[in-house]
Formats: sequence, structure tokens, C-alpha cells
Amino acid sequence: MALEAGGVPTVAVHTDVFARLARSVARVNGMPTTRQAFVPQPVVGRSPGDLRGYIEGVDPVNGRPFMQEVIEGLTRPLDDDLTGVSFDRSTPRLLEPDTEDNLQRIFVESNWTDFLPVVLPTEERVEAMLAGTSHAPDEVVGRLRPTVYREFWEFTVEKVAVNAVMAGARPEYLPVILAMAASGVTARSSSTTSFSGVALVNGPIRNEIGMSAGIGAMGPYNHANATIGRAYGLLSQNLQGGSVPGETYMGSQGNPLSYSFAFPENEEESPWEPFHVQHGFDAATSTVSLFLGGWYTLFGNGPRETWQERFRHALEACDPFIAPIVVLDPLVARGFVERGFDTKQKLIDWLAENGRLPAREYWDNIWMQTLARPWGLSGIEPFASHLKADPDELVQIFQPKDISVIVVGGGTQPTWKMVAGSLRGNIVSVDDWR
Repeated sequence: MALEAGGVPTVAVHTDVFARLARSVARVNGMPTTRQAFVPQPVVGRSPGDLRGYIEGVDPVNGRPFMQEVIEGLTRPLDDDLTGVSFDRSTPRLLEPDTEDNLQRIFVESNWTDFLPVVLPTEERVEAMLAGTSHAPDEVVGRLRPTVYREFWEFTVEKVAVNAVMAGARPEYLPVILAMAASGVTARSSSTTSFSGVALVNGPIRNEIGMSAGIGAMGPYNHANATIGRAYGLLSQNLQGGSVPGETYMGSQGNPLSYSFAFPENEEESPWEPFHVQHGFDAATSTVSLFLGGWYTLFGNGPRETWQERFRHALEACDPFIAPIVVLDPLVARGFVERGFDTKQKLIDWLAENGRLPAREYWDNIWMQTLARPWGLSGIEPFASHLKADPDELVQIFQPKDISVIVVGGGTQPTWKMVAGSLRGNIVSVDDWR
């Protein structure tokens, strides 16, 4: 846009599966006349001959030779309307009265739901939900967007309450849901890798509202866990301008964890300090920690006799671009204490030190090549050192600061999971939203 403002034409090049997204992003950012050309998907991992074929071939979206689109775009005078477009970003506060069935249909057709039935947010229900917080309905909570390429949408306490009602939550859950909304972390990320939001609750609020950190905590077996997680997903899509496949959502396979993935830590059964205390909060403070992840999930038992080998293999299987949240049943946590890991940090340090891959495998990853490699070329560590490593040299996959360890479960079996999750400092006080 800066080049065009200076009178220099530019052409943006995208792959064809992103055509609708690219045009939508240009429009909402005030650049409706952006000149765009398209090549087939994929481009990563294709041979030089294949890529040359794209350039010498036909633009699959515009139906004209690709290079003709590029050359004409670069040489045509900038006589387009560059003032952008204005469009209504607001949403109606109320709908006209209608039957239950018709309203449910309207919500589905408008992409306001997760395509399951919702509790219709009548004025009375929203008012009852708002009793769960002392904050004014028109107070601004925060801003969300599905990707860094789209504008932020700002929203109020009342709009969060509407989505909480739709999810079936109760008023006493609202401070947790508001804290999630205030984090600025969306549960409906538009990554092609199909991220989901992961929410961890700590502190007294867990027991006050009846959340379950024991048997089935990460599944659909507790009303608070399930509806809080669902509310986080619904508010994310509705208060960030949508989550529409092909336009504001590009997850290739999708992710079932996007329906609801919120749970508390089992602080009472953990032999270690709670997660929020580990990150500087007082134990009496209630918090919610928001992770961007849910990308992969691994499972194991132990620690058994060969636990070191099993954990090394699991770490090798994690995607190197996002470190794992290591979720331990209390039986597993106590088993590690018996083996000398009397603090979480000792276990985290062991995991970081022992998770290693040959440099060749570490870099043979789409995200490491497209995002981390430029960091390494810029001298950012540890990527710079990993770039210099010999192909068969073992390099450390994750840094200790990137690995999270939490205790969740009911002690019926010593099981553990590794779930992709990047925290990046997003821990929000729930108490601030009471």
C-alpha cells in the first residue's frame, strides 16, 4: 500500500486456495483494488520445474496467463479508486421476535453458532447473565481478530454475555469467560494448521463454580468446563468478525478441540506449585491461561521403567514449531517426585534437554522453513545455531521457557498427554472481572 501511495504499482501473489481470503483481507483493510495474481497450491516442497510451470502457466483464479496478470498489474497506471471502501462493522443488538425454530435457523445461517443448537440470548437471559459481573454492560472488554492480517474488532461486556448465554453457561461463570475474552487470544485462529484455543483455569474460582479437575476434566463431563470452553469459542468467532471457512478460517482439516477445550488444574492433588503461582501469581488469585495450540496430542503411561525413552520419543514426535503442554495425571506427577523431580522446573529442564532431533529433521518442517529459518538467518537464537549444525547433529527442539507442565486428572490411571500449546505470557486475572 505504501508503494502504491507513492505511485508505484504492485501485484500481490497468492496461491489459489487463498483467493477468497486474500480478497476479503484486502477489502477489510481498505485496499479493495489491490492487484492480485494466483498460482496453484501447494508451493512448499514442489520441484523447481513445477514452480516454473506455475509461472509459465495460467492463473487458476483469473483464468489468464499468470505472467500477463503480473506484467499488466505492474504497468497499468494507478487510476483505480484507492480510497478504500466503507462497510458496516456493527451487528444488530436485537432481532425481531420469531419462533424458536426460525431463530435457531437464523443463527446457523448467519454463522453465529458452532452449528450445534444454542440457548437463544433473550434480553432476560442476557440480563441474568450480566448479574455475574460488577462491570457495566457497555464497558469495552477487549479486541480480537482471527489473524494478524485482519483488523481487530472491539466488543463489550454485554456482547460477551450474549455468547455466554448461547453456550449454556451460568452467570457465576461469566468472570472466567470475560477474562478469556480480555486476553486478546482467539480460540478461532485462522491458521492453516487448524489451531484451537486451550484454556487453563487456576485458583479458588475453580471450586467456587464447580469446575472439575479430576476424572474426565478434559472431556464433556462437567457443565462449567464444557460451557466455559464453548463460550470462549463462540465469542471468539462472533466478536472477531467471523470464522468462515475459506474467508476467515483456513484450517485445512479443522480441529474437534475447537468446540470446547477449557479445564482447571488439579491443584489439590498436585505435588508441585500451581501453574499460575509458577508464573508469578498469588495462590489465592484466580486466573485463566490462554494457549494457542491444540495442534497435536500425544499420549502415554508412566513413569515406567523405560520412561526416559518414552518421553524422548514423544518429544521427537512433537511439532518443533510449538512446544507441548505436558498434562500429567496426579499419579504421574507423584511418580516423578519419587524419581527426584521435586519441582516442576526440574522436570521441564529435563524435557528441554532431552528433546532432540537431527538438524535435518528439525528443519524439514513447513513452519520451521517459512517462519523460523528467517529468524535464524537474522541471528536469533537458538535458530541461528541450529542452522549452522551438521545435518545429523542433534539439536535441542524446545527451550525450557516454552514447555508447560500442569497436573490434571482423577488418579484412575497414571496417564499423561502432550498437547501443542504456546502460552506467550497470556495469563489473565479472573478476579478483575468479578
